[in-house]
Amino acid sequence: MHILDIIAKKRDGESLTASEIAWFVQNFANGSIPDYQAAALLMAITIRGMNREETMHLTLSMANSGDLIDLSDVLEFAVDKHSSGGVGDKTSLVVIPLVAACGVPVAKMSGRGLGHTGGTLDKLESISGFKVELTREQFKQQAKDKGIVLAGQSANLAPADKAIYALRDVTGTVSSLPLIASSIMSKKLAAGADAIVLDVKVGKGAFMADIDSATQLAEIMVNIGVDSGKKMVALISDMNQPLGRSAGLALEVKEAIETLHNGGPKDFREHCLVTAAHMLRLADKGEMKETRSMSELALIDGSAFDMFRTMIEAQGGDVSQVDDPSKLPSVSI
Repeated sequence: MHILDIIAKKRDGESLTASEIAWFVQNFANGSIPDYQAAALLMAITIRGMNREETMHLTLSMANSGDLIDLSDVLEFAVDKHSSGGVGDKTSLVVIPLVAACGVPVAKMSGRGLGHTGGTLDKLESISGFKVELTREQFKQQAKDKGIVLAGQSANLAPADKAIYALRDVTGTVSSLPLIASSIMSKKLAAGADAIVLDVKVGKGAFMADIDSATQLAEIMVNIGVDSGKKMVALISDMNQPLGRSAGLALEVKEAIETLHNGGPKDFREHCLVTAAHMLRLADKGEMKETRSMSELALIDGSAFDMFRTMIEAQGGDVSQVDDPSKLPSVSI
């Protein structure tokens, strides 16, 4: 194979084969294909698009470029969630302990923020001592022992995606829906989930500005998951205004804790309950009405907060800051 032939093929609107895509991903990741040729292919993909099979093969090739985490020896069923992010989106801080409190262990790898929006890891690190970097063995052991773990992605999780994204970021190819979908799903597939709930944000504060684009992205990611044998649900949620009342790392942790005590802003609480209910449904805990009731009860009886506290303590965080959020970092102006 030769990269020029692959570039020309996609330039002319033809479909790439699984072997061509795998060859490109492997050789770009190992440095055999220079940036300028990879950029040409990414631009051709951005202009010409990729069909369902091509997108699937690209996703699998990137997922298989590094570590693959197998949770089957510690969890009977692994359920995960992904949000495309937005201002005030601290949903994982509530949803993960909610689901775990309802009897479905959650082992989630998360990322840091993009642009001005802090990621889940950034927010958790506002709790003194909280350790986001765990070895694979520590990650799996905590999932088995505690039923909940939320840590950073392995440095070798889908490394080809990291290399391709870095090039997309400087070549005007970030907006390609097949490239977005394969980037997100390659990491989810590598992380070992059996079922995934996708939360695709749409609006002024989201990457996807209109409902049609958000729906199309959601459909592509669901197709990738289904074709990989995963149980999938995609939600389209509003990001025309911040989620909840707080934006800022420690402020969002405080609001998450308030919500775990069955309080918090109504819009944020509702979003967390719906997301958790879908995760529980994928784990065969019942239909939506039943799983929604289970989620509400976990807030009311305090079991979701207890599970959050368990996770913080297990990963070295200062639980006194969880018990008394006024001890979290603050800035006086």
